[in-house]
Amino acid sequence: MHTLEERRAADPRRAILVGLVLPGQPVYVVEEHLDELAQLADTAGARVAGRAMQARKAPDPATFVGHGKAEEISASARELGADLLIFDDDLSGSQVKNLEELTKLSVMDRSSLILDIFDQRARSREARTQVELARLKYSLPRLTRQWSHLSRQGGGVGLRGGEGESQLEQDRRVLRSRIRRLEEDLEKIERTRNVQRHGRAGAPTVALTGYTNAGKSTLFNRLTAAGTLAEDRLFATLDAKLRRGSVDGARTAVFADTVGFIRKLPHHLVSSFRSTLGEVTAADLVLHVIDRSHPRWEEQAAVAEQVMDELGVDRGRVVNVYNKTDLLPADEPRNGQALWVSAATGEGIPALKAELGRRLGKMRTRDSRDSRDSRDTIPRP
Repeated sequence: MHTLEERRAADPRRAILVGLVLPGQPVYVVEEHLDELAQLADTAGARVAGRAMQARKAPDPATFVGHGKAEEISASARELGADLLIFDDDLSGSQVKNLEELTKLSVMDRSSLILDIFDQRARSREARTQVELARLKYSLPRLTRQWSHLSRQGGGVGLRGGEGESQLEQDRRVLRSRIRRLEEDLEKIERTRNVQRHGRAGAPTVALTGYTNAGKSTLFNRLTAAGTLAEDRLFATLDAKLRRGSVDGARTAVFADTVGFIRKLPHHLVSSFRSTLGEVTAADLVLHVIDRSHPRWEEQAAVAEQVMDELGVDRGRVVNVYNKTDLLPADEPRNGQALWVSAATGEGIPALKAELGRRLGKMRTRDSRDSRDSRDTIPRP
C-alpha cells in the first residue's frame, strides 16, 4: 500500500492557479500572492501547470471570475493537461459547485488547500484534532452545494419537496455535534497543557513565532540543539515543540517552536490551533522571526503581528529577530540596534542569546515586584 503522499509524488495533480485583481490592487501584488499559492500547491503535492488572472470590479457571485473567464480557464486547463483549479481567495459553496459544473475540473480555494496541507502534516493527536475541527468549521457553511441537486429534483425522483432540505439539516446537526465533541477534546488537551506549563514555571519560556518558512525551526535548532525538522517548505511545523536551551551561560530557558502564520490564514484554523498557539500567549518572551531576505518581509511581519494581536500577545514581550542575513546583499543597510541573525550559519546567535539573557534578567527583577510588563523594544532596521 502506498500512502497518499507517495501516490501524489508518483502522479501529482496538475493545477491552474487563479487570482483576482480588484480595483486599486497592483497586478504585481496578485502575482506575488500566486507565487505563494504555488508554494502551497507544491507543499500539498500538486504540480503547477499554469496561472490565470482576471481583473474585475468585484468577485462574480456565481463563478468568482465570471462565466466567460471560467470557460477560458477551462479550455487552457485542457490544453495543459490540468485537472485542478486552485483559487487564491475563499469561494462560497455555490461558487465551487458552479465552477466544477462549468469547467468539469476539481476546484479548491486557498483555505481548503491550506487545510489539505495541515491534514497531511498532522501527526500528534492534538494536531489531528485541531485540523479536523478546522475542516469541519470550513465545511459546515458549504454543505448546501452537496445537497442542492435534491431540492432541484423534487418529486421527480420520488422525493417530497422538503426531503432534500431535511437531509441537509440532518448533516448539519451531525457536523455541529462532531464540532462540539472536538472542541471538548481540545479543552481537555488545553487543561493538560496548562498543567504542563505550570510544572515548568521555574524556567522562563521563549516562544518562536512568525510567518511560515521564516526559519523558526532552524533557529530553534540553533538555540536548543533539538534536531527539529527544518524543511524549506511552508508549514513544516504544526505541533508546538518544547526544548531547553542555554541562554547566556548563566541560565536556561524552555524554547517553543510553533506553527507559522501565512497571508489569508483561515480564521477557523487560528481558532482551532489556539491550544498550540497558547505557547505564544503564555511565553515570557516571544521571538518574532522575520525572513529579512524576502522581498515582502514587511508585509509578512505585519501578518504575523496581526495574528499575535488576535491572540492577545503583549507586544512588550515580543522581540523582533531579522533572520537569513546570509542571503542579504553585502551592502544591505542594517540598524545596529536590531537583532540580525542567520540561523543557518550561526551569525548573530551569541548577540541574540545575550539579549535574551538581559531581558529575562530584567523580567525576573520585575517579577519580584509582581510586574512582568516589559516596555523595551527592538527597533526596526
